[in-house]
Amino acid sequence: MPAPRRDRLRPLRYLVRTPLLLVHILIALPLALLVINPLGSRVRVGAQPLDEWMVSWWSRWLVRCFGFRIRRYGQPVPGPVLFVANHLSWLDIELLHSQAFMCFVAKAEIGRWPLVGWLASRAGTIYHQRGSGHSLAAVMDRVVVRLREGKPVGVFPEGGTGAGDRVRTFHARIFQVAVDAQVPVQPVALRYGNDGRQDPAVAFGPGESFLANFLRVLGGPGMTAEVHFCTPVEQGADGRRRTAEAARVRIVEALGLND
Repeated sequence: MPAPRRDRLRPLRYLVRTPLLLVHILIALPLALLVINPLGSRVRVGAQPLDEWMVSWWSRWLVRCFGFRIRRYGQPVPGPVLFVANHLSWLDIELLHSQAFMCFVAKAEIGRWPLVGWLASRAGTIYHQRGSGHSLAAVMDRVVVRLREGKPVGVFPEGGTGAGDRVRTFHARIFQVAVDAQVPVQPVALRYGNDGRQDPAVAFGPGESFLANFLRVLGGPGMTAEVHFCTPVEQGADGRRRTAEAARVRIVEALGLND
């Protein structure tokens, strides 16, 4: 097996992106701290509360600091909605936040990640302890409350990150929250790469830590980060399993994958 080619431009990318990231942290982070609070929710930027606008602004520039060009297709459904997306990277939360504010359901480990965990917590992320049925039941109750309060919620029904070559089976149980809260389900397809192809370098490698992936992606080649807001799935009498399958199929189709 031939050895991988050396990326001679990686040091140059670090030289350019690291200062941008530091400026974003040292200047934009304190600004975010000032407005992400109850008072910031009362001030409006257009039709959006200032604190939500700040989360999207901060996330958008964080993604750009890593060399990504963001492209959005379609429009997010306004108001309370359950967004369901394929899961590829720790960047997914920031990429989705860059286009639409939403509370997330995420694994508890994310709350301990630098930067991403802080912003996720400030944006109202609901953390789930994987493998705990009691934790999931409590999380679902909290999601229903958020949706009934008129807030959108984002989930990753695959239950973990993948390589991007396929979309794994969606766990149907989480879709019950949309039934209980009587809100629409909007599938969202995510992709990182160029020319409509997923770049496998963005996903976690086997046994790779968050920090190792963070540094590797920071020095990686520039590429496009795509967010496809698909047609919402109508809830029928067929139950949450059919809704989960329909949402997954629309994401697969948007990404042009072979199911």
